[in-house]
Amino acid sequence: MGGKNSEWFFDENFWEQFAPIMFDSAHWQEVPAVADSILRLAGLKPGRKVLDLCCGFGRVSAELARRGLAVTGVDITESYLATAAEEAAYEKLKIDYVKADARDFEVPAFFDAAVNLYISFGYFENPDDDKLLLRNVFNSLKPGGVFIIETLGKEMAARDFVVSDSFERAGLKIFTEYEVLDSWGFLKNRWLLLKEDRVIEKTFSQRLYCASELRRILLETGFCEIKLFGDWDESPYDHRAAKLIAVGKKPKA
Repeated sequence: MGGKNSEWFFDENFWEQFAPIMFDSAHWQEVPAVADSILRLAGLKPGRKVLDLCCGFGRVSAELARRGLAVTGVDITESYLATAAEEAAYEKLKIDYVKADARDFEVPAFFDAAVNLYISFGYFENPDDDKLLLRNVFNSLKPGGVFIIETLGKEMAARDFVVSDSFERAGLKIFTEYEVLDSWGFLKNRWLLLKEDRVIEKTFSQRLYCASELRRILLETGFCEIKLFGDWDESPYDHRAAKLIAVGKKPKA
């Protein structure tokens, strides 16, 4: 194993090359509805402080700022943060964008809510680092603060599993291969992007959590009143779920 900074997600070139695929028009169009749900689930009012952890281009950060919230967006990809900051400046949105590893970012008892969205959880090589991220979020919330995490549930990964797939998006052709590792402990991804006369390849694995496992580690971190949903409309997390959304609170005392 290499050092912490050798992990695959520190590859800035990957994020730049695959951005049109991951952040296509559909993912931008859903942002207002996602923001509505965040405000409702966290009970947020204008002026409250929100942490958008692994914020990417600031899709949700910007929308929350438009709703009058004081937003801090944290990510490790410098080019994404630069784009997000440029948009915020153009719209005159007050957003504090910070380049930091989620395992290192902590501002004690500062935020009223925190979000970790778009399946950006479970990629650390060391499973203890997942728990470290959760502890950092817990410590960064004020008493009574709310944490919302959106991820891929293990149940969904098994339900929708395919060995390979291919599709076109944003004028690009993509081939994907998947492999189950460690008895559904991980899902290995191999992505091939055909761009002009080049083939760009990236392989990575995501640690999978079923709903009960995610609830358990949130409870172990100290969160309470855990609620699990299958989509932003607060539908149940069942066989029809589109995603796994967990909502937890930091106790008031």
